[in-house]
Amino acid sequence: MVRLTSIHGLHLRNVKGDILGGVTAAIVALPLALAFGVSSGAGASAGLYGAIFTGFFAALFGGTPSQISGPTGPMTVVMATVFTGLIAKYGVDAGTALAFTVVIFGGLFQIGFGLLRLGEYITLMPYTVISGFMSGVGVIIFTLQIAPLFGVEGSASVVDSIRRLWSLWGDRNTAALALGLLTLVIVFGMPKRINRVLPAPLVALVAGTVLSLFLGNGAVPRIGEIPSSLPAPHLPLFSLSATKDMLGYGLVLATLGAIDSLLTSLVADNITRSQHNSDRELIGQGIGNMVSGLMGGLPGAGATMRTVINVKSGGQTPLSGMTHAVLLGGVLLGAGPVTERIPVAVLSGILIKVGIDIIDWSFLRRAHKVSIKATALMYGVLFLTVFVDLITAVAAGAFVANLLTVKHLTALQRDKVQTIVTPTDESLSADERELLAAVEGKVLLFRLSGPMSFGAAKTISQRMTIVNNFEVLILDLSEVPLLGVTASLAIENMVREAIAQQRAVFIVGAVGKVRQRLAALKVLNRLPPENILANRMEALRRAESSLQLPPINSPADRSALQTD
Repeated sequence: MVRLTSIHGLHLRNVKGDILGGVTAAIVALPLALAFGVSSGAGASAGLYGAIFTGFFAALFGGTPSQISGPTGPMTVVMATVFTGLIAKYGVDAGTALAFTVVIFGGLFQIGFGLLRLGEYITLMPYTVISGFMSGVGVIIFTLQIAPLFGVEGSASVVDSIRRLWSLWGDRNTAALALGLLTLVIVFGMPKRINRVLPAPLVALVAGTVLSLFLGNGAVPRIGEIPSSLPAPHLPLFSLSATKDMLGYGLVLATLGAIDSLLTSLVADNITRSQHNSDRELIGQGIGNMVSGLMGGLPGAGATMRTVINVKSGGQTPLSGMTHAVLLGGVLLGAGPVTERIPVAVLSGILIKVGIDIIDWSFLRRAHKVSIKATALMYGVLFLTVFVDLITAVAAGAFVANLLTVKHLTALQRDKVQTIVTPTDESLSADERELLAAVEGKVLLFRLSGPMSFGAAKTISQRMTIVNNFEVLILDLSEVPLLGVTASLAIENMVREAIAQQRAVFIVGAVGKVRQRLAALKVLNRLPPENILANRMEALRRAESSLQLPPINSPADRSALQTD
């Protein structure tokens, strides 16, 4: 039995608010679950199963107390690709069974992400990539739902759906199109004050279904039979020839679901002023998706809109998410014959609203004012998402974004690499400038500041090659909090070459992790202990002594030397 203390954020001080939040979230989730199920190609019941099982188990084992989980737009788009690809290769029965096994794989991967404590890293995705990806998903959902809105059988291919646009009017089912247009009017036009009490998708679902009953059973396409009982477990189906495809699809689902869920967790944190547990959330999502796959349900993730509605309605703990799932289970058990009469065009109208809402209109309008490169990256990810595939879009976008970031950081780090030979640098103290003047250009002060990553390594090497006439090298690391491996190796080469040319080397200010890194590379072992110093002034004095110049111990002595 699971103890209350083992369920993250669960307490019984807000039971009324949690139940109200769960009920409200379920009302919103019902039409979306049915619509996502139909859109995926697995059927409305698969969407409902996914909402029930991921909703319950992700809340029970997850790390975001107020989060509502279930099928989402991005996950449904991927799942439609999975069904289409596997059924085309292995047939309807085997392909469908393999697709649900992919959902289980996705859950296993997510549990692995959580156990490896990758939660805090998964959300480190540039906003331009996330924006382009989400907008692309919105475009996909919108495009794929146009044909069903006209009462015509849809396609899982965006390109094919675009090609068919010109023939839709001639092939239309007028009654279905009328119901779809009515749905669009309701979901876009319902006043906000009414929408807070009666969610527009539910109103559209009821109104469209009731009106369709007067048209007769064969007048418009409907979602079809929905079982009125919980499903029996679907044992996983494995195929060696399909292993590569299944693991690839599973990793895509896991990664996408992790990003989707953890971004929603951040939204929940902002609203509730709380702090979620990312790794626990990934484990909870993984368990929910594994169970959903075993029961023939769609994969799910944290759903932003449903989570916000839950919180606004009073939900605070996992009890709200579990209540939402139990209520959807009640609908399945008691209202199956009613839900199977829902017209597909009505669900398409609801999904078109979802697709339009997913598109990041705010950033699309302003991106060009922020950065041309960021705008190009965002539209590139959007294009790849729509016309190639989601994982390629995210991978390519993250790669390019990281390259741009590295280039920018390299430019910043290049400015922090200074080679000082003459006493003209104003950042030096007066005493340091006078000492540097006294050594007559024979001392090279090589100063680094700020974090030094691999982007700085090339600059370090280049700066050393342009300065040859020195006898003493002072390497000042006093202002370096972090030293990357590549930068450390560049410093090691610098020290080794200086020693090989019989030049004295002093290292200043290497402490903490910087000192540990240099010690691990045995850079410090190459120098006498007295050449590893804490401050730059002492290093300049020792450099002067190593050159066997007349010692300069006081400002008066320095003035006399300068007069001579």
